[in-house]
Amino acid sequence: MSLLEIENLSLTIGNTQILRDVGLSVASGEVMGLVGESGSGKSMTALTVMQLLPWAARATGRVTFDGIDILAASEDQMCALRGDDIGMVFQEPMTALNPVKTIGEQVAEGIRWHTKASRADAEDRARKMLDRVGLPAANFPLSRYPHELSGGQRQRVVIAIACALKPKLLIADEPTTALDVVLQAQILDLLRDLVAENRMGLLLISHDLAVVTEMADRITILRHGEVMEAGDTARTLSEQLHPYTRQLAQASMHVPARAEAHNAGSGKPLLQVESVTRDYPGPRTSLFRHSAPTRAVDDVSFSMAPGQSVALVGRSGCGKSTLARMILALDKSTAGTIRFRGETVTGKSEAELKPARRDMQVVFQDPYGSFDPRQKVEKLVAEPLHVLEKKPAPAERREMVAHALHEVGLSPRDMDKYPHEFSGGQRQRLSIARAIITRPKLVVADEPVSALDVSIRAQILDLFAELNQKLGIAYLFITHDLTVARAITDEVMVMHDGRIVERGRTSEVLDHPQSEAAKALVAAAPDLHRAIARRLQEEG
Repeated sequence: MSLLEIENLSLTIGNTQILRDVGLSVASGEVMGLVGESGSGKSMTALTVMQLLPWAARATGRVTFDGIDILAASEDQMCALRGDDIGMVFQEPMTALNPVKTIGEQVAEGIRWHTKASRADAEDRARKMLDRVGLPAANFPLSRYPHELSGGQRQRVVIAIACALKPKLLIADEPTTALDVVLQAQILDLLRDLVAENRMGLLLISHDLAVVTEMADRITILRHGEVMEAGDTARTLSEQLHPYTRQLAQASMHVPARAEAHNAGSGKPLLQVESVTRDYPGPRTSLFRHSAPTRAVDDVSFSMAPGQSVALVGRSGCGKSTLARMILALDKSTAGTIRFRGETVTGKSEAELKPARRDMQVVFQDPYGSFDPRQKVEKLVAEPLHVLEKKPAPAERREMVAHALHEVGLSPRDMDKYPHEFSGGQRQRLSIARAIITRPKLVVADEPVSALDVSIRAQILDLFAELNQKLGIAYLFITHDLTVARAITDEVMVMHDGRIVERGRTSEVLDHPQSEAAKALVAAAPDLHRAIARRLQEEG
């Protein structure tokens, strides 16, 4: 008998049909992969199982968990199940965590609520779980807050919360999206161990076909709220009987057609980073004293030419995002100099930085956290236009926003919506639309396609390549996805413990890595063809 059984599930929100006759099952000790494009209904299927739907949602069909009718269950029954028998890893870690509670409190909270354990026992169990997901006590005490962690580290905390009570069913919604490839491999190994040790069922929601192939026994492919194809993972992805399955597989390995960028590499350097260092104060030891500072970026130097596309890769917490914030003058360097278009940006006031702001834009890692939830899309995407010397008229501004939305695969009708009305991948497209609306000279993109499904990722990479070639926009891609680095960049820099340990042509570094850090990243990177071949061999 299946642990989770979904039959003929249909879901509407208002007058919009979200799911239509969806069916899938998860047995104890089984991994079910749920795959589809952004907005296909993957997350809404998971939220239906958890009974965390919006108030206007109406679900019909049958959803049973361990013999319990989920659609008929009371809120008290669901509160007993959530976090204990059913755990969930949400897609965006920063919005899933409470910013005013320490990570220790948040992992221990569910343990205390469901088991009535003492505070000391709950904290001890929380510590062990954080150790297991790669956050050792020496570097990540229970007293840390979410804002003190990188995106990947926050995702590990969310996984620790979901797995702390060894649930019968774990629903993992893009559990490794924010993780570097080395840590991703470790987390996937952890999830495999939990499935094997505890006979836990795992519903793995992901747009990464390579990850799903590595993990899932069976796969269900959704499109527009309907099941397109379902079956054994290796057979389904190797035979690709349905046209949509073939489309997803081709998009996951898509490489944009790239020509030499307009003015690429010519003239003076666009960006110069010289001996940049960033120290953060250590933990407070008394009212007036801190312990030794933590060095996040250590003596980094490099330059970028106009139109050049460079990848900055490295493990979570190695200093990539900190370096990006200093380049964008959103954070101050402890030492060193940063020049953009020949002008120093370090140490300048906001007024002095305004000319640089016109030609420098950013795509942040957490799309939801980078938007004001009270503002509509038109105003959010148009935000960078205020730095232009000539402000566009309202009608012109609306036209520019509509064009930017169209370029990233959204509709101009989306201008009148709020951020919460979009899926995670759609919010990332909004971030990219906002970054390119001013046609800047440099875009610093912090994991720009990590939240996107493979089809939209292919479109966005094509868009980045097109703007690079036509307008000479330079890109600094901060990414843990080596397939993205290989597809879209001219050079790659490998960062480890705050330092650049290797730099060179992308193909040379990724095909023949020299540093131990680069070798570890390349070895851990998932590969769809390799994963399918391995699964077929195992099934004999």
